[in-house]
Amino acid sequence: MLFRSWAEAADARWPDVARVADHVGVTHLVVTRHALVRQVLTDPATYRPDNALDAVTPIPVAALRVLAGHRFRLPPTLANNGGASHPGIRAVVADALHPTRVAAQRPWLTGLVRERVATVTAALDAGAPADLHAELVADLPLLVLARLVELPDAPVGAVKEFARAALELFWAPLDADRQEALAVEVGRFHRVLRDFAATGGGMAAALRAAGHPPDVVVGALFFLLVAGQETTSQFLTLLLHRLTGEPQVLAGLRAGTIAPADVVEEGLRLEPPIVTWRRVAAVDTTLGGTAVPAGTSLVLWLARAGRDPAVVDAPDEFHPGQRGSRRHLAFGAGAHRCVGDQLARMEAAVVVEEVAPLLDAVAVVRPPWCPDNLTFRMPDAFVVRRG
Repeated sequence: MLFRSWAEAADARWPDVARVADHVGVTHLVVTRHALVRQVLTDPATYRPDNALDAVTPIPVAALRVLAGHRFRLPPTLANNGGASHPGIRAVVADALHPTRVAAQRPWLTGLVRERVATVTAALDAGAPADLHAELVADLPLLVLARLVELPDAPVGAVKEFARAALELFWAPLDADRQEALAVEVGRFHRVLRDFAATGGGMAAALRAAGHPPDVVVGALFFLLVAGQETTSQFLTLLLHRLTGEPQVLAGLRAGTIAPADVVEEGLRLEPPIVTWRRVAAVDTTLGGTAVPAGTSLVLWLARAGRDPAVVDAPDEFHPGQRGSRRHLAFGAGAHRCVGDQLARMEAAVVVEEVAPLLDAVAVVRPPWCPDNLTFRMPDAFVVRRG
């Protein structure tokens, strides 16, 4: 189950808390109930984030040597930081992604999406297929992020390859050869980040000015380039695919009776790009009546929590605006709630508003495929043609 949890989120047979062994025999406590997942996320004293970025497949010596050769380190920075430095680091990142600055990007993003929709529409009208992932949304979040935060001068393709390699290296079931290949990709780009962290402006300069050491600056950039853009492009692809199978929602968008923002929230609930997250018990405790010894790894099934019938009226149906729709945990909760949630929402709302009319008359040629991964869905090509 663990590595296909995005495909099994609607399985109501799961208990609130269950002990499950992963592919290397490690036992995790899987938490599915919305209230319990939220309880863990909002109690950092009992459930620490220290294991959030631990590789779920232990990295072999050969791959570790590759990473060491690039001086790769991921010190506690954002998602994996339960220490006193976290609020200060988070404040700098939050300032870079302030809602006012995010909102100012909307006109530019709308114009860019309209240009791309026009190009895709022309291709579809000519009888050609179109990959809505590659041609519309794959790089949008990165382009927006680059306008908000000064980033290393690297080709878009190189950043995307690094981000996907990092998501696979740390969260996928892998063999040793694949881990070594991914370590080469991740380590190489980590060196780019390290050079930029020492001299770059914007957020990197602000972190340096606040007294944070170079490794922390690198860690913040690393997490921002992975979680700050790759997960959003994944969500956009998943949401567009879902909407091709929701004609009533498309009709409501067309008629103005359904708001794009409500579609985004229901999409986050039903099609989150991040399906699980991890915590580790700091002390002996109990959760939902289950004993949790100190040191226990907890896998919080965010996608399943979004379908909890105690929270939402129609848990498996796409009903924008229904009771509980906005109570999903796609962005987490508590002190480590996603600092870029408003950015992701803005990008998704623009895409829904501008792309939805195109989806009315298309047939899916190739749905997105998602590889095995504990936490991230990582969809690939999404090909359509005129229906």
